[in-house]
Amino acid sequence: MSSPLLEKSLDFATQIVLFYEEFSKAKKDTTVAKQLLRSATSVGANINEAVYGNSKADFISKLHIALKETGESVYWLKLLKRTNLIEYNFDKLLSLAEEIKRMLISSINTAKENAK
Repeated sequence: MSSPLLEKSLDFATQIVLFYEEFSKAKKDTTVAKQLLRSATSVGANINEAVYGNSKADFISKLHIALKETGESVYWLKLLKRTNLIEYNFDKLLSLAEEIKRMLISSINTAKENAK
């Protein structure tokens, strides 16, 4: 099943993996970058799980988890941007994360409306 939300989340995860590879080559301590890697790759994984959920409630629950992971990713991205540990286009990643967040909120609201 293909959806814009799944595609955006896969694009986001891909860009974060590539960022992590670049960051880990430049710095020794990758604690914050690892946190970002975990949360950002979890977004798409949870959206994918939602697609194969066994009920509407399960679908909504997985989308909520993806939304939380997106919010966490935004936090780590802002922290990395603020620290200036590496020169990187964080605004591009933040913009994509915010777009995914809006799509998730819309999907959750639609699913809740359809569940009534």
